[in-house]
Amino acid sequence: MNASPSTKLRTATGGLFALSALAFAAAATALSAMFDWPDVLREPAEVVLPAFTAGGPALIWAWFAAAWTYGLLAIPILLLPAALELQGNPVAKVATYAGAASVLLSLIGFLRWVFVVPALASAYEKGDGQTQAAVAAAWTAQHQYGGALLGEHLGQLLVIAWSAAVSVMILRSGILPRWLGAAGLITSSIYLLNQGDILATAVPGFPVWDLAGLIGSTGWGLWIAILGISILIKRSATGSPAPTKHFHRALHGTA
Repeated sequence: MNASPSTKLRTATGGLFALSALAFAAAATALSAMFDWPDVLREPAEVVLPAFTAGGPALIWAWFAAAWTYGLLAIPILLLPAALELQGNPVAKVATYAGAASVLLSLIGFLRWVFVVPALASAYEKGDGQTQAAVAAAWTAQHQYGGALLGEHLGQLLVIAWSAAVSVMILRSGILPRWLGAAGLITSSIYLLNQGDILATAVPGFPVWDLAGLIGSTGWGLWIAILGISILIKRSATGSPAPTKHFHRALHGTA
């Protein structure tokens, strides 16, 4: 028997969530080994740019891979409401917009290492002291704007909002295992604490929990993979209310 369109959509959505999480984890591991990422992000230009030059073309391709393995996440985020039959739900719609926007912002943050940083690193390597000072200033400006502001602050905040909204919908509707919704809220809360490290780049002395980024991002990536697997194994319950109706009933306390 051929799979129904809804089954095919769930399979594609769940598979892409799991694939994007695993592929990005592999790319991030390579970046960590080659470039001490993400710790290197808080180093000054005189440390970052020579290290980037030393990494050569392989490092640029590693950044390219990290960007687009993360960018792949936009597809299942956009497909998720339809896969769970929540197209008419306004919360799902707003959350989807936030999630897709977050991926775009993070892509900008990642891809500047492919299209902007190489030229800066080359100019820094070849320049005299005055040129290096000018390049360092340019580096800081693009790093704070494209990296800290767009990629890390806005990108992370929006994707945390998306995952929290999805988690609440799971908890209220039971459309997927409720423990997955609880885990998503916990992971999102920890990941949110990483904003302290980002804000500290603009507000010296802002409280920072050093492990928030590691625990939050790792836990969030694992949650994405488990979300994908949960969607893959989800089965339609014969005779049960349509998911969208179930969600609205739960939302209004009538389930």
